[in-house]
Amino acid sequence: MKSNNDKFILKDEYDFSEGIRGRFYSPTKKSITIRLDDDVILKYKKKASEQKIGYQTLMNSALREHIETYRASKKTGD
Repeated sequence: MKSNNDKFILKDEYDFSEGIRGRFYSPTKKSITIRLDDDVILKYKKKASEQKIGYQTLMNSALREHIETYRASKKTGD
């Protein structure tokens, strides 16, 4: 049985001038085990709840920010 998708023909050219780069990109996540102090977890869970985002997402953002700050300080020689 053939579906309508079988009749699909590619055009010679497509216009992506109004396309959005990275729209369907999803970074790879890796599951790990990490031990953190209770007070750190509670603080991030509270802050995440206030911002209505996941606490792990918030922790990930904080780690990224730290990495970028560290890299910037290394470039300037601090």
